[in-house]
Parts: sequence; C-alpha cells; structure tokens
Amino acid sequence: MQPRLSLVTLGVSDVAKSRAFYEAWGWKASSASQPQVTFFQANGLALALFGRADLAKDAGVNDQPTGFAAITLAYNARSKAEADAVYDCAIAAGAKPVKPLQDVFWGGYSGYFADPDGHLWEVAWNPFFPLDEQGHLFLPDSLT
Repeated sequence: MQPRLSLVTLGVSDVAKSRAFYEAWGWKASSASQPQVTFFQANGLALALFGRADLAKDAGVNDQPTGFAAITLAYNARSKAEADAVYDCAIAAGAKPVKPLQDVFWGGYSGYFADPDGHLWEVAWNPFFPLDEQGHLFLPDSLT
C-alpha cells in the first residue's frame, strides 16, 4: 500500500457559511462543488466541507458534538512573516483566535485558530520541515 491522504472532509453546520469563510481566507472552491458539499484543492489533496448531520449519516454514526476532537489541520508557512499573514487573513475572514502565533519549544513558530465550526487549524513555520516550490511538505528521509 502506498501511504496516502487524499481527502479531508470536515462536517460543518452550514456548508454555505463555511464555504464563504474558506473563500474569504483565500481558498478557491472547485467546480465539482455542489450546494451540499464544497471541495477545495490543497496541493496534493482536497478539503471537503459537508453537512455535519449528513456526514454522520453517511458514515453510519450518531452526530454527537465532541468538543475537542483531538485533531488539528495545519498550514505550514515558509517564514514567520508568511505565518503571520496567513493567520491574520484567517482572523479577518472570521476565524476565532485560539492561541496567538509565538516561538515554540520545538524551535518553530506557531499558533491556532478555529474555523466557524470550531475545527482547529495550526499555522506554523517549521524550520525542520521545509516546503518545496509547490508548497508540499516532505519529512526528512521521506524521499529515500
């Protein structure tokens, strides 16, 4: 099996509202989007927004709010300045600040915000995980 993550789907309370947030943050919705689901291209994977109740029904589970879901999404920046700009853009688009950007114990710079449905995003600059020209992150030794 080839290790792969192709699509991340976020269950949201209002697809149109969440789509508007992500578009205001600078993401471009795909023409494959429909009123009940929105898709965004993100380098080598896609992000989907799907109604929370419909997503639970599709998976065959109960839709139960969980509070902290023990998962975050991350945007890795090429510099501290880019991290600041991306974080500020998300806040201006309607994100809720959770933890301001700051130098962190592991040698990088990071902070957190929540999208309109509370999904946590980390914005980080990590000097140990550089990005290629297309913005893809490759872990050390992942290409060998």
